[in-house]
Amino acid sequence: MPGFADLAMVTIDCADPAALAEFYAGVLGWEIAHSQAEYAMLANPVEGGAPIGFGRVDDYRPAPWPNPNGSKQFHLDFHVDDVELAVARAQELGAVRPDHQPGGDGWTVMLDPAGHPFCLCPR
Repeated sequence: MPGFADLAMVTIDCADPAALAEFYAGVLGWEIAHSQAEYAMLANPVEGGAPIGFGRVDDYRPAPWPNPNGSKQFHLDFHVDDVELAVARAQELGAVRPDHQPGGDGWTVMLDPAGHPFCLCPR
């Protein structure tokens, strides 16, 4: 069945949109298309497609990792050529590698500077 909509953008809640946009610009190599205190946006300069937005939320608190209730707000998965090199680069940009690492199929869970989990997965 064909869809009736196109994805316009994904927006991630956070306390500091400009800082989180800088982090993901470093991870993805995308351009910061807009940045201000309330909102920032990344655009893929090569492939186009839906941008990623970052919106400021007063009193933002990340979901705990791991969450004892099993829920999470969202997470992003990224394919990388070398997981350990990608982990090191993400840490240089401000990510944290939590102790809890579920699975075991070669991916690594990381937490971005705002506390959102994301996975670095072998390509």
